[in-house]
Amino acid sequence: MTVDREQVFAAAERERRAVAELLAGLDAEQLATPSLCAGWDVRTVAAHLVTALTGADRRFVTAALRARGNLHRANDALAREEARRPVTDLVGRLQRSAGHRVSPPVVGPRGPLTDVLVHGGDMRVPLGLPHDPAADGVRAALDFVTGSRAVGFVPRARLAGLRLVAEDLDVAHGEGADVRGRGIEVLMAVCGRRALLGTLRGPGVPVLARRLSAG
Repeated sequence: MTVDREQVFAAAERERRAVAELLAGLDAEQLATPSLCAGWDVRTVAAHLVTALTGADRRFVTAALRARGNLHRANDALAREEARRPVTDLVGRLQRSAGHRVSPPVVGPRGPLTDVLVHGGDMRVPLGLPHDPAADGVRAALDFVTGSRAVGFVPRARLAGLRLVAEDLDVAHGEGADVRGRGIEVLMAVCGRRALLGTLRGPGVPVLARRLSAG
């Protein structure tokens, strides 16, 4: 699949604005609901998306030093710190920064797009809200996570011998036992969200489930 960077940037901006709209409409109980992202509530997931857009580089370096180089712990600390801000502040910052053209080394612009698509589901699914992102963004993210640049998203061994079929998008990736379902649900499952496994079908689903359980 040829990557149209402009389309990827546009899709990422659209999803960030959708998250800002979602966040603005949630009450305190909903914000405190555990998300699908382990250890984070809905508010903290949103805060993570804000930190990824708003020039948190220096703060991340400081957090990484405090965490003795553990980047996962540093990311967690930064998200929790950001989550202490008023929700209106988080919404405003996300709206103002939604159009930032973020393209990190290796993963490129599809990395941040995949991040907001998956985290959007992390928030909506536990709240019982529909997660129906546009097809072009999901298609680009699936192509990304099944390629060679999805560093930090999907370990290559997780998808070995599996064929991912996004039935709503009429696309498939890989060879082997089928893992079938809506594209966004396939994407979230291969990115480690076990809660989505029940929405999928095919002989590859038990294989994927075992691999996710094994870490």
